[in-house]
Parts: sequence; C-alpha cells; structure tokens
Amino acid sequence: MTSQPPPFDPELAAALELIKDVIQPGLSPEDIEAVRRGPGIALLAQLDLTAGGSFEVEDRTVPGPEGSPEISLLICRPTSPAPDRPRPVVYHVHGGGMVLGDKRDGMGVILDWARELDLVVVSVEYRLAPEHPHPAPVEDVYAGLLWTAEHAKELGADPERIVIAGASAGGGLTAALALLLRDRRGPRPIGQLLMCPMLDDRNDTPSSHQMAGLGVWDRTANETGWTALLGERRGGPDVSPYAAPARAEDLSGLPPAFLDVGSAETFRDEVVAYASRIWQAGGVAELHVWPGGFHGFDGFAPQAALSRSARAAHVDWLRRLLAE
Repeated sequence: MTSQPPPFDPELAAALELIKDVIQPGLSPEDIEAVRRGPGIALLAQLDLTAGGSFEVEDRTVPGPEGSPEISLLICRPTSPAPDRPRPVVYHVHGGGMVLGDKRDGMGVILDWARELDLVVVSVEYRLAPEHPHPAPVEDVYAGLLWTAEHAKELGADPERIVIAGASAGGGLTAALALLLRDRRGPRPIGQLLMCPMLDDRNDTPSSHQMAGLGVWDRTANETGWTALLGERRGGPDVSPYAAPARAEDLSGLPPAFLDVGSAETFRDEVVAYASRIWQAGGVAELHVWPGGFHGFDGFAPQAALSRSARAAHVDWLRRLLAE
C-alpha cells in the first residue's frame, strides 16, 4: 500500500498553487508536441545569455557521433580579463524529460555559477526522444564533451578541469556521460553535478508511487519520458546503464558527485539509492535531500528559502571542488 506523501515546504506549496493551471504533473505522449510549441520556448529565446555583458556568447556547430548529424554547442566565455591560468569549464546538459528543451534551458543558473566562479560554460544541444531514441541523446552529449575537451584551450579553458552538470533528464544524461567516459577511457571530468537527476526507467520506487499526481513531474510523465527514450524496452531486463544509470552494476571509478533531490518528488528514492551505491563502491558523493522540495523547485520558486539554500549548496560544492 502506498503511504501518504511527505508535505511540500509551505513556500513551495504556494508556488505550486500559482502554476497549477499552467504545469500539470502528468505528461502524456500526446502532450509532447503541444508543450514543445508552448510559451516557454519563446521565453528562453529572450534570455540574456551575456548576463548584462559578462559573457561572450557563441553558437558553434561541431561534429556529432560517427555517422550522425552535427550537434550545436552554446559557448559562454567571461568577458573579464583572462586569469593567469585557463578557466575551468562547466559542460551543461539541459533537462526536459528526454523529450523537451534545448541548450538554453537552465542556463540562468549555470551562468550564475560561471559569473561567481569565473568559469567557461558549454551547453550541448542533443537530439530528443521519441524521434531520436537511445542512444542518440547520450551519444550527442558524449560527442560534445569530446569536442569541448579537445578544443578547451582555444576557449581559454582548462581541459583538465571540466565539471559535467545537468538537472532532471540532463542530470541523468550527465550521470550516463560519466559512465561512458569511464568505460571508453575518455577525458575524465573532475566532478559531476546531478540536480534532481532522472536515473531509473523502472519507475517503481516508493517515492514514484507516493507522488503520483502531485508536483510537476509524476509517474505518468516519467513513463512518457522513459518510453519515448526506450520504447518497449522500458522497465525490462535489457536496458543499458548509458540510458538509465540506475541500471549500472558498477559505480566505481567515477568522478566525485554532487546529487540533490526534493523529499516530495518522484525521483527521491532513485537519487538516494544512486548516491548510496557510489559510496558502497568506494566513491565520493555529496547528497542533499531538500525537505518538502518538489521536482525542480528552485527553478519554479527561486526566491524561496529552500531554493536559496539549494543554489548556495551547488556553488559551495563547485568552489570546494575547484580549489582541490
């Protein structure tokens, strides 16, 4: 029997009430195209990626995976005088449930990090499901990372100090990227920052049942996203860990990880389990479970006290990582 869900943080509950008519927790396959055409895309186009002149912004087309189309990278470099050594890089993978979004999604937060810590940002555009099922998205993300490492110096960046980061589906793809880089002996990031990551196609944890119909991304939406990516394989025995990182049998040898998640969201239990398994494999992970947080709460209610704490934790972890 499914237990009662944990309560939402009061400030976040008020924010959810304000957006309930615009964002529903259950996304069906029939909804995908309408959401893609919704007002959010127009708002993203208006985002000032220069952050008031703090960054030089470039769209760069680079080679995609072998035999696949080219991919687009959004590159943001600080306009301030170059420091004595090349700047670190944040390689960003956007969210959107595997079916929505583009390389501008989530960039406001990433540019806040970059301005505070003097970072170069590269954000990758990957092909979306269901038109492009696994492995297209993660292979695009991998190809963009290889290009970034190979061309870091021309960006004034340090190929030895790349942090990979993403939220939601982007967090899942970032975790998958870390596994691919380990297994293919590619460039080694110094850290992976996984914000409310989408890790497990099985969609059957206690939290996924508890939060059905609540928040902004529930079991119905999760099934839609994973089925778009995997088709009939979703939930079955033959799912690759490069699609659903929770399927990985070996989590050793990975870069230090930061993971966070709300206590009142679908992904809570899979994120906690993933962090625990990194520790069990002898790895380094920092885990935050934000009490009363719904999925992506800091993006929907950035002024809430819990959101400010979460965003500060991201920057604090990055600052400590980059000081090592």
